[in-house]
Amino acid sequence: MEEHRTLVLMRHAKSAYPDGVGDHARPLAGRGIREAGLAGEWLRVNLPPIDGVLCSTATRTRETLARTGIQAPVRYTDRLYGATPGLVIEEINQVADDVSTLLVVGHEPTTSSLALILCGRDGSNLEAAERISQKFPTSGLAVLRVPGRWQDVEPDGAALIDFHVPR
Repeated sequence: MEEHRTLVLMRHAKSAYPDGVGDHARPLAGRGIREAGLAGEWLRVNLPPIDGVLCSTATRTRETLARTGIQAPVRYTDRLYGATPGLVIEEINQVADDVSTLLVVGHEPTTSSLALILCGRDGSNLEAAERISQKFPTSGLAVLRVPGRWQDVEPDGAALIDFHVPR
């Protein structure tokens, strides 16, 4: 049986737009606080325990992660803020092999693009891919099955298993 890992791509929760606050420092809105908590509940019920996290350094991504209640080692990286899908893949490629379920908390349009770029393997949920291509709402979660090691993640190298938007 082929060894696989689980990759979860999460868009940050709904953020606020306070006057005089730059984009990187924007906090979560009330709705985002609630929906990030719902996302965390869904992750705990539906997936294996998350044992590694990559998170953008933006305030809204850090607050999203905190509100999920996920307790796992986190690597915060500036590269995920304003990243291209290729840069996110480079970050994933650096994750240690002892991590079996990885959560990446990032931004749009990168998160949806990355999910669609990765999901070329047999067994991908085409309905979920179609939904992602139409819209990847805040707090959305794309779940992918990755064969082998993180360092081998590449375009078309995963199967999209699920897409969930907590509301």
